[in-house]
Amino acid sequence: MAEKKAFPLRVGSDVLDAVQRWAEDELRSVNAQIEYVLRDALRKAGRWPPEGQARDSSSPEKNKR
Repeated sequence: MAEKKAFPLRVGSDVLDAVQRWAEDELRSVNAQIEYVLRDALRKAGRWPPEGQARDSSSPEKNKR
């Protein structure tokens, strides 16, 4: 599993409220929901997985409901 790094993120309260509701609907933490959305966007943009790196078990493709 890849090393996790802390990263401060400033978002508007309306965005955070929407992500919190979405995370609750998906039974995820807000942090896990943000990571899921970012990985999914990276995959769709052809930027995930990083070059030379195999998919890991936490990729959105493997965790789809």
